[in-house]
Amino acid sequence: MSVIPSETAESSAISAKHIVSRTINRRRRGRTDWARVDALSDRQIRNAVRSDPDAAPILDKKWFAKAKLAMPERKVPVSLRIDREVVEWFKSHGARYQSRMNAVLKAYVEAHHLPEAK
Repeated sequence: MSVIPSETAESSAISAKHIVSRTINRRRRGRTDWARVDALSDRQIRNAVRSDPDAAPILDKKWFAKAKLAMPERKVPVSLRIDREVVEWFKSHGARYQSRMNAVLKAYVEAHHLPEAK
């Protein structure tokens, strides 16, 4: 049986310093000048987006007319026996642990995928 070493008390204490919790009523104020944003016209916004090399293109009616809905492939339900330590580790990292497990398995498959012989 392999043992996964736990974090030391020192590393836990250090990372705990960086944990910040907020509630919807006590949100941190951002630096966005919302009055300035609200005052922009649609034309000014379009021009700003066009001049920004990092911005995604503006999607117009022509784009939406050609767009096709791509639904993700359905997952296959399986029953799988996994070591307790593995499941506990994934669960300890929060909700959607099964999706993370799937992502790890998928990355492994993609990394080890061999091209099909023709």
